[in-house]
Amino acid sequence: MPLINIAGSERFAYQLKPSAQTRELARGLTLHSVSDDDVAGVDPLTYEVIRHRLASIAGEMGDALKRMSGSVVVTDCNDFGATILDECGDSVIVGLYNTQLAASVDMAVKWTLENRGVNPGIRPGDMFFCNDPWIGGGLHQNDATIMAPLFHEGELFGWTAAVCHQVDLGGVSPGSWSVEGRDVFWESTPVPPVKIVEEGEIRSDIEDMYLRRSRVPRLIALDLRAKIGANNIAQERLTQLIAKYSAKTVKAVMKRMMNDAESRLRAKLLELPDGEWSGVAHQDSFRSGDRNVYKITLKMTKKGDRLTFDFTGTDKEVEGFANCTLAGLRGGIMPIVLTMLCGDIPWAPGGLYRCFDIISEPGTINNCNFPAGIGKASVASAWATQNVVSETVGTMLSIHPEHRKSLMCVCCGTWDLALLAGLDQRGNPFVTMICDSMAGGMGARVDQDGVDTGGLNCIPMGRVADVEINEFSFPMLYLWRREEMDSGGAGRFRGGAGGSSCFIPYDSPIGGVHLVVSATGKALPQATGLSGGYPAGTQYDVLLRDTNARQMLAAGRIPGALDDLQGTAEVLQQHLETHLNDGDVYFTHWQGGGGYGDPLLRNPILVARDVVRQKVSRRAAIEVYGVALAENGTVDVPATEAARKALREKRAAEAFH
Repeated sequence: MPLINIAGSERFAYQLKPSAQTRELARGLTLHSVSDDDVAGVDPLTYEVIRHRLASIAGEMGDALKRMSGSVVVTDCNDFGATILDECGDSVIVGLYNTQLAASVDMAVKWTLENRGVNPGIRPGDMFFCNDPWIGGGLHQNDATIMAPLFHEGELFGWTAAVCHQVDLGGVSPGSWSVEGRDVFWESTPVPPVKIVEEGEIRSDIEDMYLRRSRVPRLIALDLRAKIGANNIAQERLTQLIAKYSAKTVKAVMKRMMNDAESRLRAKLLELPDGEWSGVAHQDSFRSGDRNVYKITLKMTKKGDRLTFDFTGTDKEVEGFANCTLAGLRGGIMPIVLTMLCGDIPWAPGGLYRCFDIISEPGTINNCNFPAGIGKASVASAWATQNVVSETVGTMLSIHPEHRKSLMCVCCGTWDLALLAGLDQRGNPFVTMICDSMAGGMGARVDQDGVDTGGLNCIPMGRVADVEINEFSFPMLYLWRREEMDSGGAGRFRGGAGGSSCFIPYDSPIGGVHLVVSATGKALPQATGLSGGYPAGTQYDVLLRDTNARQMLAAGRIPGALDDLQGTAEVLQQHLETHLNDGDVYFTHWQGGGGYGDPLLRNPILVARDVVRQKVSRRAAIEVYGVALAENGTVDVPATEAARKALREKRAAEAFH
């Protein structure tokens, strides 16, 4: 049954508009502005001081959010965003956190300006809540945003915004990951911008409506206050900055930051040759029981100082929870632009967006219509979009002698979701997302291996929570968490290794925990390599029922491999919701990064070193890299030359046939 765009839902959709049009549509408000002469008139020293102060304020927002939040996802894993925006909602600076979110906050602010200025009005001391990905603010409903307008002398000067992943906002399944869902009505309800703070006071009616949906309302209430506090701190610091340098000077710096980001990116693009680069990314399975594979196609064109991302040909939206909205599509582009193209450019997305165009057909899996299911958007179709953007941008950079050093092959190709819920060891309700795959393998570079379990390029300051933090916070006990051999993509430079976790329920008063699994990337590799590099391995999850794990631990033995455990093993498909009993064991193996260059060109000494360090197996050394090792682990040079010659001849024969 095809999804239908419900009549009237187009009102709750963001349409890309220039800032001048947003200014015209912001009824009921007087927006602060400066002239081009004001922007040009800021002296270099003042510009640098204020620019760095704005970056510091964004950092303070992040620190405040971490210190006040009670969620491990925020405090230990940095899955949140902090943004300072101008009066029209253009992003001036973003923190080094989840850069996917930096691509959607501006959408929500612009929509709020256009639709809330008269009724209920936007006034000093107000803040707005939004978790509607068709409007923006986040990529799925669990990305809950608090946006705060900043006024100066009666004029709307700018905005601050804090957003973080909330562990549960309702829906059919715990954690709001409805693995059997067909559309958005199975999931957490998306809420367009509503005024949750009025003149400095939390509106209890709106807060009650918000918290009522969650299985862990106290935690959600604490995170709400953390985001409000982060905005308060940012606004206090911005007010002090304005008092010291004047509103005109601070705003001129904000505008110049975006202008400089634009001009510097345009200059870099001019140094790159014009051309077209194409790629295809895949998303396997949109819901439990779905065995299909869907594609996201991209043709990226670089002409002069401009990029065009054309997603024409992408598959139509699908029943399930893995579509994403335009916010997710933008969230797949901006992290790669920031990390690959703008590593030496201030991160001012409001200026960077001026350098590229997006072509996408509404009603596709990465630009879906309401009410398509989007509960997994951020780590499904948005993530796959990021993969193909990474591939095309990396290929473009690879042909430039200097800028090629900035490319990175695709990092961890999918997000490994394991969500636990139930009663914790203290008897309190809990829901949590285990963020171990935050330690994904990073993609290889043109001159070096990818970082093993180094993280995700879309979250530069992403972290994996300590094993002890997870065990202290939740009723679980790790058997191991480690890097996994052969998980990085082979290449002249190897992709970073991924890892695995294996744990059991532990000390829950009701016995066991509820488990929701949603880990795609099993049907085919998704962390692709470049220039002949191989992709990383696929996702792999196993559930073992009725094991002897507890008996082994009681006897003083710690299992080191799945083969050490007795029990019934089930290799899992992409999605599952079940109960994890006291005697059960869950094993999950997330992905590494893609490799760069032909593996047969890798220095044999590096392969031997990888074998010693257990990054690469002896079997892969000979069968993939063509490197023969002596018994003592050193390279057998004649045997290696023969093995590589044989592998090349085999390739040639296969290509001929």
